Amino acid sequence: MNSRWFCSFCAVLTVFFAQFLYAGDDRTVPTVGVLTLSAGPNETIIESFRKGLRQFGYIEGQSVRVEIRHAQGRPERLLDLAKELVGAKVDAIVAGGGPQVRAALEATNVIPVVAVIHEGDPTASGIIESYRRPGGNVTGIYARELEVVGKRLEMLREVMPDLKHLGVFYDRYSQFQLRELESSARSLGVLLHPVEINAPYDFDGAFKDSKRMRADAVMVLLTYAFYARREQLAAAALRAKLPTMHGKDDMVKAGGFISYGSAFDDTWGRAAYFIDRILKGAKPSELPVEQVSNFRLAINQKTATAIGVKVPETILLRADEVIH
Repeated sequence: MNSRWFCSFCAVLTVFFAQFLYAGDDRTVPTVGVLTLSAGPNETIIESFRKGLRQFGYIEGQSVRVEIRHAQGRPERLLDLAKELVGAKVDAIVAGGGPQVRAALEATNVIPVVAVIHEGDPTASGIIESYRRPGGNVTGIYARELEVVGKRLEMLREVMPDLKHLGVFYDRYSQFQLRELESSARSLGVLLHPVEINAPYDFDGAFKDSKRMRADAVMVLLTYAFYARREQLAAAALRAKLPTMHGKDDMVKAGGFISYGSAFDDTWGRAAYFIDRILKGAKPSELPVEQVSNFRLAINQKTATAIGVKVPETILLRADEVIH
């Protein structure tokens, strides 16, 4: 009788400790929130972040959880989604883009925020105090988009020496880039024809407007709304037979003509480094904001042939990727 009682007691004790250990493991698995405007769970930027986590030894679902909230292109939803992540008690938030970062910082001044900023200088916008000492609960990566907008125009001029009129697609989030581009265009003698595009994103109409203004090509300023619709945009460009310059090689892989800028592996992938440091106890205010120094040139030769543009061999040899 005592033996049976002892065996039963041991069995119950085993189940109790198994449940306790499981619960303990569950509590110790950190959760990282990801806040985006348009990019869903399977987009390139999210995959780049997941790849970065793996490089730091994290296995999603085992040693880290990732909670993704994307606003489906509706910026007015960002604050509510940021509050959802705060309510879910995430250990850190990765926010891609200025509006997303501001929403995260409005939702919390305690949870660390890793910013992935492409649109404009985070010091000028007040997101951080300085690159070396960002302050508050924020750190991250700046892709230096403003600094390369002019370089994109220079490259497009190399490919198309007779370029005189340039259409520019922008939205309310890329106006800083437009102002920077205006300065470069004046020095190169290129006349800009800006076309603002917002929902419902009539790209065919925008290309028609550009052609009416005698645009020789179109520069598509970097914005997440355009990125999320890159295939639709590229198809419209082919119908219009107009070359397009972009900021990300994903736009070229979708059918755009040429791109120059940082790769998402260098920005979203690098966000995993900051998450790793934060989960190991580092304070975001003491982690200097990094500035991307690696820029990639990509050319879609198939698109070039379709729209009748001859890319100089010197440019092709300089390209990091040529899509045939």
